[in-house]
Amino acid sequence: MAENLGTVLPVYVVADESASMTPVVDELNAGLTALHRALLRQPMAAAKVRFSLLGFSDTVEVRLALADLRTESALPVLSTRGATSYGAAFQALLEGIPEDVGTLKEQGYAVFRPAVFFLTDGQPTDEPDWRETYRQLVNPETNRAAPNIIACGVGEAKARTVLDIATRPEFAFVATPGTELGLAIAEFGVALTRSIVASAVSAVAGKTELVVERPESFVMAVDVV
Repeated sequence: MAENLGTVLPVYVVADESASMTPVVDELNAGLTALHRALLRQPMAAAKVRFSLLGFSDTVEVRLALADLRTESALPVLSTRGATSYGAAFQALLEGIPEDVGTLKEQGYAVFRPAVFFLTDGQPTDEPDWRETYRQLVNPETNRAAPNIIACGVGEAKARTVLDIATRPEFAFVATPGTELGLAIAEFGVALTRSIVASAVSAVAGKTELVVERPESFVMAVDVV
């Protein structure tokens, strides 16, 4: 059955919904809408993606549980509230990803390693408590569904922290100092769309390559640290 249904890539966008994101949440929502439209224009690629949207502040709101975007008329919108609990975000992923992967396998799919695109505009308010949950999430010895995490920092987010979140140095990006926040968010949205579409096209070709595009006006965090 798995061979008949093929392989899918679970993608999780985990976006900072803390109060400091209020001025740019519209740009972020616009970017997610553009992502949805881009995938719908490529149905074969869209068929390879299962997409989830989580917003985090003090708590996590699952704005969209893992779904086939071809069946969604529109994406839910993010809103802003509260502080910046990284631990809440990673706990939600630690609980949700293995369950989602298990469900996909029960449905007859083979599953590529999940990809998490993590966006934050500030430092965690639960430092250092989040780090143990993060370690559990990304440890393949205890979590067989441990994801690849692509981390993008804007605003007050520090390069060192962003680098600590990404599962590879080449998956960590920060906006160039002085970049206007709204522009950085818009460019994150463009790069997110390109990354997911390119990864899905690669999956159509039978490749397991995760394609990650660096947003314009961003640099690799490792070069800042």
